[in-house]
Amino acid sequence: MMNARPSDTATRADPPVIYADVEAAAARLEGVANRTPVLTSRTVDERVGSKVFFKCENFQRMGAFKFRGAYNAMSRLSEEQKRDGVLAYSSGNHAQAVALAGRLLGVRTTIVMPGDAPAVKLDATTGYGAEVVEYDRAETTREELGGVIAGERGLSLIPPYDHPDVIAGQGTAAKELLEDVGSLDLLLVCCGGGGLLSGCAIATRALSPECRVVGVEPEQADDATRSFRTGILQKIENPDTIADGVRTPSLGKYTFPLVLRHVDDMVTVSEEEILRAMFFMWERMKIVVEPTGALAAAALFEGVVTAPEARIGVIVSGGNVDLKNAAGLFT
Repeated sequence: MMNARPSDTATRADPPVIYADVEAAAARLEGVANRTPVLTSRTVDERVGSKVFFKCENFQRMGAFKFRGAYNAMSRLSEEQKRDGVLAYSSGNHAQAVALAGRLLGVRTTIVMPGDAPAVKLDATTGYGAEVVEYDRAETTREELGGVIAGERGLSLIPPYDHPDVIAGQGTAAKELLEDVGSLDLLLVCCGGGGLLSGCAIATRALSPECRVVGVEPEQADDATRSFRTGILQKIENPDTIADGVRTPSLGKYTFPLVLRHVDDMVTVSEEEILRAMFFMWERMKIVVEPTGALAAAALFEGVVTAPEARIGVIVSGGNVDLKNAAGLFT
């Protein structure tokens, strides 16, 4: 049984992002971002007793949904801001997204990344032409270091999730899904800082208003779930989860009220459940997904969320896995 959305004054404030912003972002992304495929699986349908549609953002440019928000935000910078360059901080996917968007738009990019970020994400970020500044999670935070560098160099900051243009861009994933498959009864979306979740929830409220939107987090990084339950922002510094894409400390000043306003419930899954879902998608669905990309599917596969005889959408957020180390995840 899923809980109803909490009542909170934050949900009644003027929203920082509305569906018109998602529509505008879709127009900017037309012909630039991939319109990613929607996959189905008879095996999954039989297993959960519903019709399931997987929106495969692992086939997005640079391998994750993050390209949508990064490109939308950077395309809206002034010409002066573009000349000066931008800075972003990220464990990997937003880093790659900003680097690629910068290459496409002719904008110099500087990315603050943890030294223990997956090698495949570090390599891809530099491959797209960004300057990478590594940091030690135990000694500083990316927000603190990023703020210092941006101030010293006069760079515009493009944060990974807590930015209206980033949120609007991410919402185009759900917009495309609903345009392609029609109305849904349930949409499952992974959650770190809440950019993808809040953006997709905004699009869903406009295009399929009866659809329930549920965010999914790792049990070991459940700050958004606890924030949702209490209506008070919760934080976890450097959460220890295999899903490196959701190691954010908390929801943001924009995403928190949007999640409270538009999301119906939040749930969590264990590290073992994430790995089982990831393995199933590799082995049975024949698609490469990263642990974060399997979060939403894990909630469905493991029965954390149930919706018999329903039409269910699952956002597969990304597929950037270090293949050299991947085999060790399944032992």
